[in-house]
Amino acid sequence: MSTSEAPAAATVIPIDDVARHHGKATAPPAAASSAVPAAAAPAAAAATTTAPRKTGLPFFRRADRGSRCVALIDFVLRIGAFGPALAAAIATGTSDETLSVFTQFFQFHARFDDFPALLFFMVANAIAAGYLVLSLPFSAVVVLRPQAIGLRHLLLVCDTIIVAMLTAAAAAAAAIVNLAHSGNLRANWVPICMQFHGFCQRTSGAVVASFLAVLVFIFLIILGAFAIRKR
Repeated sequence: MSTSEAPAAATVIPIDDVARHHGKATAPPAAASSAVPAAAAPAAAAATTTAPRKTGLPFFRRADRGSRCVALIDFVLRIGAFGPALAAAIATGTSDETLSVFTQFFQFHARFDDFPALLFFMVANAIAAGYLVLSLPFSAVVVLRPQAIGLRHLLLVCDTIIVAMLTAAAAAAAAIVNLAHSGNLRANWVPICMQFHGFCQRTSGAVVASFLAVLVFIFLIILGAFAIRKR
């Protein structure tokens, strides 16, 4: 009779249970590690799809070069139109001539304010010259910022109003100057330029200068409409 005791029965764990147990334990880290690339993927994609950097100075970007050139021409034309408009206003305002007949006590005067058309002509040219000076800062802003479409519309509307007024004034003054040079036989109006040479020369030169300013304004309107249509 043996006194030794039988060994305790060993616990057997199947292999599939061990694999299942280890899989459950390591599942959360695997999920966490897979979440990291998923979160980083949009950032990486956004980094790779960013727009290319623009090189060069902002003023010389190729996309705005055409608009800036048009705006610069507009600025230069406004400076060019200011001279004829101001010259027409000054020449008309200083057109005053006195003609002595027989004695100095019997004189004839020819002044611009004796003709309402010439008075309107001088005022219109003065307004046009002042408007051109006031419009230069707005035109400079358009040169620096071509995308300012609101300023382009404002300048286009104001240019149209000024050119309409200036054209009417120049046409009225041209009719008076032509009457002073040629007269009207049917109305028995004699030409006065045979006596008042200085008066007629000044008013004639003022009319030519005013029509030159009108021509420049027409170019300004065409440029403004072209720039707005291009935008």
